[in-house]
Amino acid sequence: MAHPDTPGRRRPAHRKPGARSLVASPARTGAGLTLVGAAAVGALHAPAAADPQPSSAEVRTRVAELHHEAEQATERYNGATEAAEEAEARLERLTDDAARRTAGLNDARDALGADAAARYRSGGLPPTVHLALAADPDSYLSRAAALERSQHRQSGALTRLESQLDRIEEVRAEAEQEHETLREARAAAKQERARVLQRTAEAEELLATLTAAERAAALAAEGHGEERSGGGAATAPRPAAGAVGADGGDRAGRAEERPPAPPPAPAGSRAAQAVAFAQAQLGKPYGWGATGPSAFDCSGLTQAAWQAAGVSLPRTSHSQIGAGVRVSRDQLAPGDLVFYYSGLTHVGMYVGNGQIIHASRPGTPVRYAPVDSMPFAGAARPG
Repeated sequence: MAHPDTPGRRRPAHRKPGARSLVASPARTGAGLTLVGAAAVGALHAPAAADPQPSSAEVRTRVAELHHEAEQATERYNGATEAAEEAEARLERLTDDAARRTAGLNDARDALGADAAARYRSGGLPPTVHLALAADPDSYLSRAAALERSQHRQSGALTRLESQLDRIEEVRAEAEQEHETLREARAAAKQERARVLQRTAEAEELLATLTAAERAAALAAEGHGEERSGGGAATAPRPAAGAVGADGGDRAGRAEERPPAPPPAPAGSRAAQAVAFAQAQLGKPYGWGATGPSAFDCSGLTQAAWQAAGVSLPRTSHSQIGAGVRVSRDQLAPGDLVFYYSGLTHVGMYVGNGQIIHASRPGTPVRYAPVDSMPFAGAARPG
């Protein structure tokens, strides 16, 4: 009988034919690691899935938000620029005042110097010695009285001279403070200018992803992307009067929601003049920080319109609401200023028939819009 370990003996039945050892050979293991490593490297270098492109509605929403942020920065820029101009004017007045006071001080010093020189030439002798040496005592006594009056005047001149010196120092300190205010205002204006440029550039990049029709629709819509007061989702802005929506209908707002149109401003009145000026600007481009005559931002248009009527308004929309009598929504009359959003960051001019004229945003000209196309925040009547 053959030995169990004899070559050629058949394997026991419990060992499966062709079964591999659980311990792989070094060569086979290395090949496997090489394949796994190659797969891992390929996975690391595989291009990531591209982010989905935003829809046209999402682009319009973001563009509106960017324009709103740009307008907020524009109003801050306008405020900083106005503050810089005022500080510069005050600094100029203080500089002129200091120059005049310094000239007066020099004149007083010259007068005192001339008197001191005269005393020196007289030898600086005491009055009693002059009396003892005088050939004519009566004449001397007369001169002595005049000398006493002169000394009294000189004493007053010295007091005034000291006061002038003190005031000059005060004026110079005020001028230094105004110079610092001017520097800070200019720095703030520069910062806000950079913010405006950044936001408008981002908006332009997004608008470039739209078709011509979608871009026109985005720029035709009113509103600047801010939520209405009280929280909640932002309300979709309504397009300007006459704008046609995707459903082919005019969505400028239902006429029955508006109060009856007020009578036009009296002919020749300041309000009528302001409205006429605003209407003459229709179609002119929006320009941030612009007050005309070729372009306007929102508060620049209302300021220029009322200035044409002889009424001076502050530069920013936030300040303009305090430059007139406050009126309610149902009391609006042509020429009134209508303010929008919780921060009073946008202003237009009411012209009657439920319409305003305003400079809306970059890429959109001065135009009419429904008075209720944006969140109403207040109204004021200049004059």
